[in-house]
Amino acid sequence: MGVGVSLSGLAAAVANEGGIGVISSAGIGMLEADFEKNFAEANRRVLQREIKRAKEMTEGVIGVNILVAISDFVDLLKTAVAAGADLLFLGAGLPLKVPGIWPPDEWAKVKTKIVPIVSSSRAAKIIFQSWQKHYNHVPDAVVVEGPLAGGHLGFKKEQIADPEYALEKILPGVISEIKPFEQYSGKQIPVIAAGGVYTGADIHKYLQLGAQGVQMATRFVATNECDASEEFKKAYIKCTQEDLVIIDSPVGLPGRAIRNGFLEQIESGTRIPFKCPWQCLKTCDLKSSPYCIARALTNAKNGHLEQGFAFAGANASRIDKIISVHELFETLITEYETEASGRNP
Repeated sequence: MGVGVSLSGLAAAVANEGGIGVISSAGIGMLEADFEKNFAEANRRVLQREIKRAKEMTEGVIGVNILVAISDFVDLLKTAVAAGADLLFLGAGLPLKVPGIWPPDEWAKVKTKIVPIVSSSRAAKIIFQSWQKHYNHVPDAVVVEGPLAGGHLGFKKEQIADPEYALEKILPGVISEIKPFEQYSGKQIPVIAAGGVYTGADIHKYLQLGAQGVQMATRFVATNECDASEEFKKAYIKCTQEDLVIIDSPVGLPGRAIRNGFLEQIESGTRIPFKCPWQCLKTCDLKSSPYCIARALTNAKNGHLEQGFAFAGANASRIDKIISVHELFETLITEYETEASGRNP
């Protein structure tokens, strides 16, 4: 959902329906004409602007997703908090030192909730223990993302199709790991299930397993309010299950994407020359990378899929039309209620 797919338009629409609307900060400054010369400032500027726009369009809850591995992580974190984001979802790395970014007296005044994204109970334990030990504090919630998610995945390639790493397998372990920290902090710490959640029946299943919420992305791409181009959305509608492939990202992680001509070129050994104005992700191998992933994703978001590709979750091929966020929420609620009542759909 990064590089402009989920901005204020989609986030505000979701918040207006009672969900948590999330703005993705990844590559957000690439929308600006001066990005290559002022990338850090452009990222701050656009993030601040998108949060402000979302807040103007809704009285609901607005979150921001920030990659821990992004080069200007601290900058974006401070910008989002200063702009009034209600929650920060922190993935692609372990946010072990976040409370220490501010002096203790300033950290005590931060109202924004901090929510790490993890793919294992071990990662959750490391984060919570570190915060408790060094800052006498713990995160406010945690997202558990399974291997059916779109984009970069926190799993090894061989784990992605292994049933032992399925979301329903790793979720209970995270819930169990978090319990002692709830007792320590005296507060409820919601565990949110993510990765492959597609229907209201899925939502019901994960809530029954102990999650207190779900995070969804793929199904929200094919909405009128999604900030991506129509061509990007149509890539979801047109794709088949066979088109959903696991790629080796230049940033050193596997990722799930929709196969297209661009990815086939890369698979054949083609290298797309590029100049990197900044190393956006710390793990990107500039010297051996066959293309700039940030540029490829931006091109796709803007509708130029011959020069890029779309990330997507494992259920993207089930999408067959573009609808409004309101209609999607109504569908999810109906599906949930049908499942909860035990009726056949």
